[in-house]
Amino acid sequence: MSEQTKSPEQEVELNEELEQMQAEVEAAVEAADAHEGDEISPEAEIAMLYAELEDAKKTIDSQKDSVVRAAADVENMRRRAAQDVEKAHKFALEKFANELLPVIDNLERAIEFSDKENETLKPLLEGIDMTVKSFNDAVAKFGVEIVNPQGEQFNPEFHQAMSIQPSNDVTPNTVLAVMQKGYTLNGRLLRPAMVMVSKAAE
Repeated sequence: MSEQTKSPEQEVELNEELEQMQAEVEAAVEAADAHEGDEISPEAEIAMLYAELEDAKKTIDSQKDSVVRAAADVENMRRRAAQDVEKAHKFALEKFANELLPVIDNLERAIEFSDKENETLKPLLEGIDMTVKSFNDAVAKFGVEIVNPQGEQFNPEFHQAMSIQPSNDVTPNTVLAVMQKGYTLNGRLLRPAMVMVSKAAE
């Protein structure tokens, strides 16, 4: 099968079409290159860089605030934990001390209501008195202090008024008698002192 020969006119048309296609491809490539290589004016580039810088500054500022807040939170937590530990050390004996107070009260009552003129009871009372002093010294080492406001001004923070007695001998609101001693633990009230308070005589 013999190949068909092209006429000179056909060959010219084919060459023209090939040249036109090649020209279109080259034009498209040049347009793409020109678009990629567009130059930005110095003013536009500076504005763009300035905007990027401002964005970076805002990011840094927000991160800095977050770091400062986190550090403050950690410091507050550390301070609260230290305070809690300090309170736990100070007041760990509160329940135990409260259990000891009635024992001290009973020993003191035994001395108060005993027959002090009875010679046979004197050694016993001396022993009870020494026991009370030992108890008080022992609890004082751990911050327990006696509240015995005889003759002092009434203080509702540490005293509980059980009765009021008219008196011209002392100023009003003076503690006339202590019915039961009070106690504090490192400055915190364990038990108020039960007292009789004076008022102006009518």
